[in-house]
Amino acid sequence: MTISKYTCGALLLTLGLLTGCGEKFLEEAPTDQITDVNFYKTENDAIQAVTASYSELTKEGQYNLALWGMDIMADVSTTGGGGGSDGIEYTQLDDYNIPTTNTVANRLWSGCFIGLQRANLVLQKVPDIAAMNPAIKKRCLGEAQFLRAKYYFDLVRAYGDVPLFTTPPANAAAVNIPRTAAAEVYKQIEQDLTDAFGNLEPSYSGADLGRATKWAAAGLLAKVYLTEGNKPDAAKWALEVIKNSGKSLWANYGDNFKVENENGKESLFEVQYVSGRNGYDRNNVGFSGNEFFAPRGSGTTPAGGGYGFNIPEPDFVAGYEAGDTRKAVTIWVPGDAYPAESSVPAQLGQAPGSPFGYNCKKWFVGKVNTNIWDSPLNIPVLRLADVYLILAEAVGPTGGPDGGLEAINKVRRRAFGLPIDAPSARDLTASTPNFTDAVLRERLYELAFEFDRWFDLKRTGRLVSRMAQQSAYLRTLGIQRGVPTDRNLVLPIPQSELDANPGLTQNDGY
Repeated sequence: MTISKYTCGALLLTLGLLTGCGEKFLEEAPTDQITDVNFYKTENDAIQAVTASYSELTKEGQYNLALWGMDIMADVSTTGGGGGSDGIEYTQLDDYNIPTTNTVANRLWSGCFIGLQRANLVLQKVPDIAAMNPAIKKRCLGEAQFLRAKYYFDLVRAYGDVPLFTTPPANAAAVNIPRTAAAEVYKQIEQDLTDAFGNLEPSYSGADLGRATKWAAAGLLAKVYLTEGNKPDAAKWALEVIKNSGKSLWANYGDNFKVENENGKESLFEVQYVSGRNGYDRNNVGFSGNEFFAPRGSGTTPAGGGYGFNIPEPDFVAGYEAGDTRKAVTIWVPGDAYPAESSVPAQLGQAPGSPFGYNCKKWFVGKVNTNIWDSPLNIPVLRLADVYLILAEAVGPTGGPDGGLEAINKVRRRAFGLPIDAPSARDLTASTPNFTDAVLRERLYELAFEFDRWFDLKRTGRLVSRMAQQSAYLRTLGIQRGVPTDRNLVLPIPQSELDANPGLTQNDGY
């Protein structure tokens, strides 16, 4: 795999400021010698610029901090950690007592805008590079369109109306624009993904493995349409992926989360991570969840002993059906053997930071080197199973090979270790009550800790009622947890952004 793995592309080009690094990671080029005047001259410049937009995915503004909160704000997990002020930014999300200075809200906003402005620079500058293979140029433009759409999709779902930039700001003053209506932002996302579908290749190999493909664009477009409530177009694009991408489900659910299977048969798009270069830095190229999510006080595997964040909620754990193989892949439970040096405590309540003894297991790879925040395991942004569930929700409990029943049942059969394409006793049927709820439940357990649940509950109008239900359950266990109101359907606009841009307005209730 490439992008983050073989090229650092440490390129920051915003408002004419560029900071670069060489093809191999952290070989920094002098910043006073590279500007947007003498850059964007060669094919390699274009590729580096695209890589710079990809690089934000690996950092705190995306998958190395901010997006972890999407499960904490939902019914999957709670903060964990060492208690007190440890992880206060997540506790604020957990309790729906979110100040405008919340770190997660701030990081998500800034990370998305850095990434999309880098994509804007590619779309502005790369068409004028003459000495460039036309096929590579087309790919670079498609990647930038895909990435801009991805970042804006996160922004509009998290904050509602947001400033819409389709070209880089010409100067500092041009940054200070007002928020654009969410509907218009979605139109731009749809256009970008449609254009990306036409520009991107169906697959890559060798050094280019891991780049966005046309099937990544199609799958994300299906998800966008479903989020907007446009089920016919969601179904159309989901079927495009299912029928034509050549992708298929792994026979075993856990195979999705192994280093040796990265960018594999079920993957449509992943964040590319590599170990050995991070140290104590979540804005680099290794995934820190290996350390942060591992059971707290678990010994010397991984190197820091585990911090115990994002711990599974007890009702979420109890909701697994008997025989669901996803549970053992996703969660540490009391009595589980912990690799090498230690084990998860055998009794409930004995795991520090986790009063019920549960921890997230999905991203655990153990000790990979002496740097503790440093896992090579990629994070899937979009998998084929997600697309099957998008189709099921979009078309409902319809029959036939392209129907919603077969789509959801493929996912369910795999979850119970059954042949994916053969009818089974675990199948849902046309008489299954509340089919949409059944699909959402399947998404909960299929995509747990893949940072989608808050978005799912919001788009289906279930967030407030579901979290109130969970809060009532937790009170029976002696746990107090805040309950969201309608204002919590969006995050606050960061106070630092309001201070810098007088054209911005705050979301209601903050």
